[in-house]
Amino acid sequence: MNKEYLNIIKHIGEDPQREGLLKTADRAAEAMKFLTDGYRQNLEEVINDAVFTVEDNHMIIVKDIELYSLCEHHMLPFFGKCHIGYIPNGKVLGVSKLARIVDLFSRRLQIQERLTHQVAKTISTRLEADGVGVVIEAQHLCMMMRGVEKQNSNMVTSAMLGSFRRDASTRNEFLKLIGS
Repeated sequence: MNKEYLNIIKHIGEDPQREGLLKTADRAAEAMKFLTDGYRQNLEEVINDAVFTVEDNHMIIVKDIELYSLCEHHMLPFFGKCHIGYIPNGKVLGVSKLARIVDLFSRRLQIQERLTHQVAKTISTRLEADGVGVVIEAQHLCMMMRGVEKQNSNMVTSAMLGSFRRDASTRNEFLKLIGS
């Protein structure tokens, strides 16, 4: 039995020998391992040679990528959607790899602001893209279940790099196409 989670169960005043809690410490440890799997992943293995040469440089957008993460301050979940847009500079990434990059960084103890920037920077650097835009909309249980208890709050963060930062029309096109 996982001793750390067993101690937490005892610390909150529960009986770890109660029928419903007999295997909870082990299940909780396994859940935490799954939720923080991003620490054990390698970016190059995630991308796995799924970079392809292209001649055009039209904006590519994948929106509504589901994400689940844990707030690094309270270790409570936050969840939402990530929207990614980029303008290639001769290289594109297999579409599923964008979602895998989001998972790699979201399955860590995080703050949404850092997560947004990590996704944008990774795509920009790996593809040498002309520009990258990332917008994340998420709900944070640390704000909804405790503290101020605002159930309808929604946090939005963005990272705009390259032409998405320099050129207002490029940025606006991206924001319009993702519905922001």
